[in-house]
Amino acid sequence: MNWYLRIRKLIQKKFPNNKFLHRYFGLIAFIIVGIISLFIGNHVNEFWQRLIILSAIYVIMAVGYNFSNGVAGQFSLDPNAYAAIGAYVAALLTMSPETKENVFILEPVMKPFDKIQLPFLIATLIGGLAAAFSAFLIGIPSFRVRGDYLAIITFGFGEIINVIANNLVSLTNGALGLKGIPEYTTLAWAIGWAIFSVFFLWHLTNSQVGRILKSIREDEIAAEATGINVFRWKLFAFTLSGFFIGIGGALFAHYLTTISPQVFTFFLTFNLLIIILIGGLGSIVGSAIAAVLFTFAFEILRVFEEGIHIGHINIPPIPGLRMVVFAILLIALMIFRPQGLFGDKEVSIK
Repeated sequence: MNWYLRIRKLIQKKFPNNKFLHRYFGLIAFIIVGIISLFIGNHVNEFWQRLIILSAIYVIMAVGYNFSNGVAGQFSLDPNAYAAIGAYVAALLTMSPETKENVFILEPVMKPFDKIQLPFLIATLIGGLAAAFSAFLIGIPSFRVRGDYLAIITFGFGEIINVIANNLVSLTNGALGLKGIPEYTTLAWAIGWAIFSVFFLWHLTNSQVGRILKSIREDEIAAEATGINVFRWKLFAFTLSGFFIGIGGALFAHYLTTISPQVFTFFLTFNLLIIILIGGLGSIVGSAIAAVLFTFAFEILRVFEEGIHIGHINIPPIPGLRMVVFAILLIALMIFRPQGLFGDKEVSIK
């Protein structure tokens, strides 16, 4: 982080009284990096382009997940469910009727999806809204409990959605999944949504709404005693979190062009949980930075699965070894810096 400290000292020296720049430094830096990534991405090979797109998608889902888990303090384990809902809904709305007819070979696609074909932006928004509505519905009974019980209920919901995706053949095509999804998720769409997600949730977190949610996170009883409708605000955070995760799922579907229930298992939730823990629970910009680091590190660590040859030391290829290495790094982080890289603070020069 020496580069960051140097930039911070330079800005403090050049603009000692600029409170706006001091406060919004982290957000401005992330937006600038996003714009630079967009221009760089258009001049690199396809591999790096797809890695940048995947990073942006993880940013969207991670900041949405952290808004509920970190800012509001409601520990849930079901983002894979909202990503699946957003992905399937958006994919069904953008696929042409002819493609659906060819893909759904076991059963015809459910009406009215057999005739509908919408533009990508509208389909993405509807996918996000569908995920938000499902989060709203599951949140109503779930927030009657707290802590570990909430995590268990939401984990169960994620598994239910996975079972439904495997068995509701007329809507999801079952285990065969959806193929022929238009490849609409470009660098511009992914980075644009990532910047919007970070900006919107960062602004909300640092507003009165964020202060209310943080007070609920710290002490629900005390927050309720001051007149805050705890249930309503928790449900709001949960619903908004579902919306952005659903948006990420919609972009993910149009990035992969082929989805199945196996794509949206608890493994996706586990990845997002790692990201928000690395970035810091409650830090939106921290989660965004951690999502980028996670995506690139996950790809770099692929070398461990391809075998390592150092002098006379030969380690044969071991599938899944990078997850072991990643788990060790995560354990080390939790031991030496349990609050994550940024804790619950945003990146600033204060």
